[in-house]
Order: sequence, then C-alpha cells, then structure tokens
Amino acid sequence: MLRGLAVAGMIIVNPAAALHYGANVDVPPFLVHAKWIGLTPADWVFPAFVMMVGVSIPFALGRREPDADLYRRIGWRTLRLVLLGLFLSNLHWLRDLPVDEWRLFGVLQRIGLVYGSCCLLYLPLGWRARGALLVAVLVLYWPLLLLPVGGASSDLFVSGMNAAAFVDRMLFAPHLYVKGPAGFDPEGLLSTLPAIAHGLIGVAIGEVIVARGKRAATRALLLIGSGMIGAGFCWSLVFPIIKALWTGSFVLVTCGITTIVLAGLSAWLDQGRPHVKAARSFVAIGTGFGINAIAAYALHMVTAGLPTWDMLLLPYEAARALLAEPLAALLPILSYLLLIGFFIDGLRRKGWVIKI
Repeated sequence: MLRGLAVAGMIIVNPAAALHYGANVDVPPFLVHAKWIGLTPADWVFPAFVMMVGVSIPFALGRREPDADLYRRIGWRTLRLVLLGLFLSNLHWLRDLPVDEWRLFGVLQRIGLVYGSCCLLYLPLGWRARGALLVAVLVLYWPLLLLPVGGASSDLFVSGMNAAAFVDRMLFAPHLYVKGPAGFDPEGLLSTLPAIAHGLIGVAIGEVIVARGKRAATRALLLIGSGMIGAGFCWSLVFPIIKALWTGSFVLVTCGITTIVLAGLSAWLDQGRPHVKAARSFVAIGTGFGINAIAAYALHMVTAGLPTWDMLLLPYEAARALLAEPLAALLPILSYLLLIGFFIDGLRRKGWVIKI
C-alpha cells in the first residue's frame, strides 16, 4: 500500500512540475519540489519508494544461504531496472537523436542501483555491519560534498557548487538533467551513495517488522521514525536538507516520515480491516499501484506529455474562472492520475503482475 501511494505521488508530482514549468500553470505549492534547501511533500514521494525497496528485501530474501543463482537473479533484475530507466529517461532523445542530450541517470536507474546494492549487502552482512556502513556513508558524505574538485570551492547553499556536481560535470557533461555551467544530476554518481544508505535503513525497518511481527512492530516503528525525524532536523542546522544532493539530514527526515506512515498503515490494515466502502476502494487502488509499481511508473513516463495536452487542460481552463488557480490545476493532474489508475486497476482485477 505504501509503495503504491509513493508511486501515485510520483505520478502526481511530475505532471504538476510539467504544468508549472512547461505551461506556466500555478499549481499547489506542496506539489512542487523545494528549489534547493528545504522539504515539501513533493520531495518525500521518491525517497519513500526508495526506502520501501529496502523494506521489501528481508521479506523477499529471508536469511537464505546465497548461491550463484540468487546473485545472478539479483544482478539481472538490477540490470533490467537500470536499462529500463535509461530507455525511459531518453524517450525525447530517441525522437530526434540530438547528439549529446541523452541522460545517463534517472529515477529507475537509482532504484535499480539501490536494490542491487542493498541485496548484495544484506545477504553476507549482519545488521550491525550494515548499520555501521550506512552511518559511515551518511557521515562521510558530508565532508565529501565539501571537497574542492578541479580547483572550485564548495558551497552547499548554492546549487551546483559542491563536489557531487563537480564530479557529474567532469565525468558526464553534457548528459546531465540540469544543464549549464552549474549543471548536475539530482540522481548523479556521488549522491547514489546516501541513496544506498537510505535503502539500508529500509532493510533495517523490514528486519524489525519480520522479527517482531506486524502488530508488535508498530510502536517500535513510531519511535524509530520519530527519532530519525528529530535527528534529521537537528542535523539540518549544519548539513541542510537538500533533495538534489540526497544529504544525510534529508535521508533521516524522509526515512522518519516514511516509517511513521508505514506504522500508521500497518496499524490500520494489518491489525484490522477498513469497513467503509470508500476506504476499501482506496486500499484496493493503492495496493494495485503497489503491486505493479514499476509498470505504473513506466506507463507514466511513456505518457508524461499528456497533462499539458489541451484535452486535459480544458477542465483547468473552465474551472479557473470559478476556483483559485492552484485548485483548478488539480483537475488535469488528478485526471491524468485516474487515467493511469484505470489501467493499473485493470491489471489488479485480472490478477496480472508485470515484473521487471
């Protein structure tokens, strides 16, 4: 359910950005990413999915003895996710083949790298070793960002002026999401390290649920989530919350929020049943997105241009004379989500699961 909510959130946030920046539509502020430092609800959805990738690993792998076949399956799934992400990130490039404008990184590439890395660390290492590793990565990533690269000085408060951006420009320009002399990729090379630590936090949360059982784990998850949020906000006083860099404070705060939401959903769904028909429908749609999460995101990437089509903008144009513009902007966004949801719910009803 939480994985489905995260994917649905991603499918809402991306068209909101397309409307805001591509069609000059005034969308609700909570659907737009923070420009640099800070955190909005839009900044939470992708990290929530990344953490849930980690949470699922103890359920999927258990404590089985790894063998060559298991490592092969993990490697092939990682490669499939990265290749699918590379394809979907460059649909615009495939249209007219500009020489240098394809993008190397992206959302599914990051998900694939986090999945593969967390699986390979989960199988041979115990929770103490993995905990020490994730703490080391988050702590050391902070001074790493401040290192001068190529003679340039770092400043975390300025976009593109940090070691992660320097490395991206040095190795991958012009194949970056943010172009120009201060260009970088928000899913770039160095920031993949704390994203892997993010996934390892999810692995630890999954182990808590497996060890304690869903009923007993709820209170522990609330305490752990609250602790991470508190630690993250305290750390943000010196190491800012920056999604584009996946800073340690960003990791802790978003993992804390995700853990608390997971605890709430567990208390609602794992320890009882939604009796109201509307709630049952909400759960069915959410789990439909969660079961076919990658398929839903892939379908969204293929159809990402739809929200700016006149067909979906017509209700916005009609409604903004009666409603505030941000409210009117919700009409094409939610209409697009319903279109994606129609196909995903059809998969759920037929019992079809598209596995990547």
